[in-house]
Amino acid sequence: MMIAVAASGCGGREVQPDHQAEWRDVLEQKQAAVGPDAPVEQKQVYADSVRAFVIKHPNHGRAREVWQRMQLEFADELAAHGRHQDAIRIYRAVLVHDPVNEAARRGLALAADRLAVSREKLQSIEKGMSQRQVANILGRPVPGWSVENRRREATIEAWYYRTREGGVAAVYFRRGKVFAAEEASNALRGRLGS
Repeated sequence: MMIAVAASGCGGREVQPDHQAEWRDVLEQKQAAVGPDAPVEQKQVYADSVRAFVIKHPNHGRAREVWQRMQLEFADELAAHGRHQDAIRIYRAVLVHDPVNEAARRGLALAADRLAVSREKLQSIEKGMSQRQVANILGRPVPGWSVENRRREATIEAWYYRTREGGVAAVYFRRGKVFAAEEASNALRGRLGS
């Protein structure tokens, strides 16, 4: 008789299930994924388990925070490798759920700025700069937008960028240092997608 009274005392509210055991299972995946020697596959398993948990339990605050942090880290990594459009998609997905997320806003602005270079940024490239210095100013070129030519005297590498005017600019490196840059390059005409 005591059980019936206790159940009726809930006032008809639906009792929220406890997801802690399921969340602990997800966290066990994390232990295998965060080590410095953790294989990429294990990291992917952890990311997939967090995402699946968030889809199943969208109101679990801690899981949403973890998933959002993972998305931002992945977007930052994509942007660092010149995959700005892919990064933009992820930053926007984060902003759909958290419109005031400052890290996503900054990442989105930077990735959008790196999609096409301005004339001013290109003109700030100087002879002798390293590839790292150029990447800090222009970003790395999108995948497929760099060409390396090995010659007897040196290796020449060209990085190509879309310009805000709709053309293609190029920065040329010899032995890893800038030796020339041009605002309008025709070197890859027909090889690069529009």
